[in-house]
Amino acid sequence: MAKLTTSLLIGTALFTAACAKKPPAVIPPPPGQSVVDPNAGQPSIAPGSRADFERSVTSNTVNFALDSFSLDDRARAILDSQAQWLTRYPNVPVSLEGHCDERGTREYNLALGDRRALAAKNYLAARGVAPGRISTISYGKERPIALGSDEASWAQNRRAVTIVLN
Repeated sequence: MAKLTTSLLIGTALFTAACAKKPPAVIPPPPGQSVVDPNAGQPSIAPGSRADFERSVTSNTVNFALDSFSLDDRARAILDSQAQWLTRYPNVPVSLEGHCDERGTREYNLALGDRRALAAKNYLAARGVAPGRISTISYGKERPIALGSDEASWAQNRRAVTIVLN
């Protein structure tokens, strides 16, 4: 009987060993850690698209001082990053929108918004972007992004915004 019991134990051990799972090809991370795919659940972004532009440049917006259309160092750095992207995609048209804060007359702000858009356009053109692919429009004070009537809101509204048109 001892031989039968020993044979059964050996047979069971061999059967269990033969049925054991093989290790996975990819070992999962230890508990408490997760593997995150940075592109999971995200739509693919087409090169040369508006989403690609907004992802690739420092900002699509440059800001201005009160009653000014002069580009400061930060605005020039932002426009430099835009010029690099626009040079990479020479067939992509853009529009530059000029905006103002709520102070001043409608006519004054439309004219100032136009000068802001033209200042950004001229800077991009000086960096090698064909001026024919850059349109400009002034919205004056008609399209604020900050609705407050304080300096912080006004500073956000004094801007030129580059919009990819495709």
